[in-house]
Amino acid sequence: MIQLSAAAEARDLRSQQAREAFFNRGEAPHGLLERTLLRSWERCRLAGLDANTLISHYNELIEGVHLTQAQEQYRTLITHARSIMEHVHEQIRHSGSVVILANEDGLLLHSAGDADFVDRAGQVSLQPGAYWKEVQRGTNGIGTALAERCAVEVVGGEHFLERNNFLTCSAAPLLDPQGNIIGVLNISGDARAYQRHTLGLARMSASLVEKRLFESEFARDLLVCFHNRPEYIGSLGEGLAAVAQDGRILAVNAAGLEILGLRRDEATRLNCATLFEATLGTLIDRARHDAQAISAFTLLNGKQLFVRLRGNIPQQMVTPAANQAIARNVRAQRPTERVAKTLTLDSLSTGDARLQLAIDRARRVLGRDIPILIQGESGAGKEMFAKAIHNSGPNNAAPFVALNCAAIPENLIESELFGYQGGAFTGARKEGAIGKIQQAHGGTLFLDEIGDMPLSLQARLLRVLQERCVTPLGGNRTVSVDISLVCATHRRLKEEVASRRFREDLYYRINGLSVSLPALRDRTDLRQLVDILIATEAGDRAIKVSEVAQHAFERYAWPGNIRQLNNVIRVAIALLDDDEALITEMHLPEELLEDLPLIAAGNAAPIASPLMSPAENDTSSLEDIERRAVMRTLEALGGNISAAARMLGVSRNTLYRKLGRL
Repeated sequence: MIQLSAAAEARDLRSQQAREAFFNRGEAPHGLLERTLLRSWERCRLAGLDANTLISHYNELIEGVHLTQAQEQYRTLITHARSIMEHVHEQIRHSGSVVILANEDGLLLHSAGDADFVDRAGQVSLQPGAYWKEVQRGTNGIGTALAERCAVEVVGGEHFLERNNFLTCSAAPLLDPQGNIIGVLNISGDARAYQRHTLGLARMSASLVEKRLFESEFARDLLVCFHNRPEYIGSLGEGLAAVAQDGRILAVNAAGLEILGLRRDEATRLNCATLFEATLGTLIDRARHDAQAISAFTLLNGKQLFVRLRGNIPQQMVTPAANQAIARNVRAQRPTERVAKTLTLDSLSTGDARLQLAIDRARRVLGRDIPILIQGESGAGKEMFAKAIHNSGPNNAAPFVALNCAAIPENLIESELFGYQGGAFTGARKEGAIGKIQQAHGGTLFLDEIGDMPLSLQARLLRVLQERCVTPLGGNRTVSVDISLVCATHRRLKEEVASRRFREDLYYRINGLSVSLPALRDRTDLRQLVDILIATEAGDRAIKVSEVAQHAFERYAWPGNIRQLNNVIRVAIALLDDDEALITEMHLPEELLEDLPLIAAGNAAPIASPLMSPAENDTSSLEDIERRAVMRTLEALGGNISAAARMLGVSRNTLYRKLGRL
């Protein structure tokens, strides 16, 4: 008979208490159950599952030819996962466990495990051909990992269905190189033999499968391996970037994105020169001398990375002419590798009439080689609008390259924009650098705050726009470029021209179509915009805004426009506890509440806490009352700041400040 491990015994006791609270008393078992599992229990209850029964048709299996067809469909995934699963099984053999691979629909495709436990698992259809999504099997490792998009552990009574309570499941989702869930790797065993390390083993195994899938998909491309510590090159934790022969970043694995601090869509808009401050040729030259060499490179943000090349290393560099042809025909050559772009002119259409006018005007000139000038206050969303124009146009698979003319020192703008040859000036890299104009070849160059561009550079830019070629600093060879130009400014350029701070000829060159974006305070679609920004920031969390908070949004003047609104929403979501899904006035900065007297007064008024005695309320000083109220409330609520703030009728920010003074 299997004896419960100490860890299993402690977890079993908590799960029993959690089930008693949730199923018998209808209470949320906070502190007894992981938040991911509590969310899963709530989803199961909403789906109508009964913890004591199993809907009969979900118990069916697909078998024979139908299972074979499903396995054939996922042959690549199974091929790369099978050997890893067998290796994992060897590590845990005779522990009464089974290693399982499922697809993104929760269909079990392949398993490897101890024969005696496989027989027990078969009694609840934990075998190839069965579906294990939450709606079918309740809370379980495979289904909950799919629903939560993260690694999960479900032990014994933490399963929603009683019949699965003998299981312990540790599962990690599998992502393809584009970040889509394609399956789950799960390790299941007897709950009485639960071991804490099993979840880590599942995570590591899933990462190894993902790495093999990444290397397989980009076997014909160059792989740039990198890490901020040289000894990690070649390990499971190394970053991987797949690079085309023209230097474009095709994909970056999850470890690489974390090392770089980038989102997936951001990384795939870069190339080697903008990512590593080195051209692809420089990387390849070093690799030719020593294929195993690890070289140090500096990112644009100053961080140092160690890099080694693997995969299909080109024997010679792509010529400039071929490079330009690749850029012009990128959509025709790699149609299956386009990055999904959700920000389009259609997605910006949220009901405001003035914004809709700008959208309609911009849509009419897409693909017509007409420069666009976007005008509007700082923070009004000019770069967002420029990206939407690019993503909506015929060259949306080509680069979108942005340069803020007001954010770069005057002496660096020229080299950033036009590039330079090696040794062109003191401090220049010996291999030189490609400028923003060349990087945007075939795509869109976005010059933000062009009204702040120095006069000396305006003449050079005008010449590039007229001649469609650029000469890097220190060089004498011109390079042809094909770009769509979008500019933006918060200045009134006509007044700048009249004051001779902006060239008149350049003004008429960039002002093919002028669109004006309304300030946020003048827009009529604030509610829709708030919903969009919340959805973007919150990911899978379903977060809403209370009517009082929404009223604060609508009354506020928003001097910082959309940029300020986005920051307020990001902070509000960050202040929410994991179990909170409603943004209230307590999560907003105080400047938003100043125009709402009722709210401000409500927060400022002293509240007699039920935790204070009458004597304290009547005779103590206000400072003493406040101190005792805060400390007793926190003590009674186990240190829960959010709950204490709600009981005291103040925001969490206010409570933090008071705690700092006590």
